[in-house]
Amino acid sequence: MARIDLDLAHAYRPNPREDSDYALLPLKMSFEDGGAYALLGPSGCGKTTMLNIISGLLAPSHGSVRFDGRDVTRETPQQRNIAQVFQFPVIYDTMTVAENLAFPLRNRKVPEAQIKQRVGQIAEMLELSAQLDQRAAGLAADAKQKISLGRGLVRPDVSAVLFDEPLTVIDPHLKWQLRRKLKQIHHELKLTLVYVTHDQVEALTFADRVVVMTRGRAVQVGTASELFERPAHTFVGHFIGSPGMNFLPVRASDDAIDVAGHRVPTPRPLGEGELKLGVRPEYVSLAVPDTPGALPVTVAQAQDIGTHVLLTGRIGEHTLKARLSPETALPAVGSTAWLQVMGVHTCFYRDEELVA
Repeated sequence: MARIDLDLAHAYRPNPREDSDYALLPLKMSFEDGGAYALLGPSGCGKTTMLNIISGLLAPSHGSVRFDGRDVTRETPQQRNIAQVFQFPVIYDTMTVAENLAFPLRNRKVPEAQIKQRVGQIAEMLELSAQLDQRAAGLAADAKQKISLGRGLVRPDVSAVLFDEPLTVIDPHLKWQLRRKLKQIHHELKLTLVYVTHDQVEALTFADRVVVMTRGRAVQVGTASELFERPAHTFVGHFIGSPGMNFLPVRASDDAIDVAGHRVPTPRPLGEGELKLGVRPEYVSLAVPDTPGALPVTVAQAQDIGTHVLLTGRIGEHTLKARLSPETALPAVGSTAWLQVMGVHTCFYRDEELVA
């Protein structure tokens, strides 16, 4: 296993001049030895580019990659001792499950006794023990992807295992099982794992730390709790959560803000100027009229989700959502309701960045 340090930028076109010319904007980032990380963001945000630079499939156009302090920027994946698992299973259909799992070890001339022991260990972790003697060709897609995962995990001396959306082709119920299994394997083997996904549930349930990316930038690195409670960027608040964070444009003046013509006191001075108020629907509640920190909204919709009710209100041209208990007495659509937006979980943003 290895600590991975990135200090780089990457552009696929020569002589980049603007931010839009870069697939990865300049960044400095470290992945600790034995950590489980997820690169999370929408398609085209740069997460696969970063993964391929870590693996050695792609050389950065600027900067360096270091493993345990050693510069590996120009080294191949083999020289870096990287294992990579791709979106679609990469296996040998003519081989048995056991032969597929053993293949990376046999290539490295590992003694047969060690191969047998290691293959047995990984097969048991992935619940493939009963299929070791079956040919891979006749197996279902989830079993084939398990083999692909196993081949990435089977080498005990690997620097890091990189996953590029490995559960995309898997049935949703089996996805949950495999995520749980990968988490268990990480705790047992203490490998450095980096996992690319656009699915926030996958990222937040698998990784110890999540790197949220957008437009070639890593806008926040944190735990699931940190990303949910204190998004460092409005994109993180929008992307994490279902639904995402509410954002309302406000004008700050010392110890109060103006929201669509309504003055709301703030617990601390915010200075002067244009800001955005951010609050999760989970932290918005119904309030009695004229409660300090509450805003009047026109009720547009109330959706019964089963575990909660999602109330949608409008204030001026803006929408405010509240996630309420199913037992809550709901106001009628078209009526005015007061929603509490000011509290310990309320965040403020200037130029899309969290105000400290």
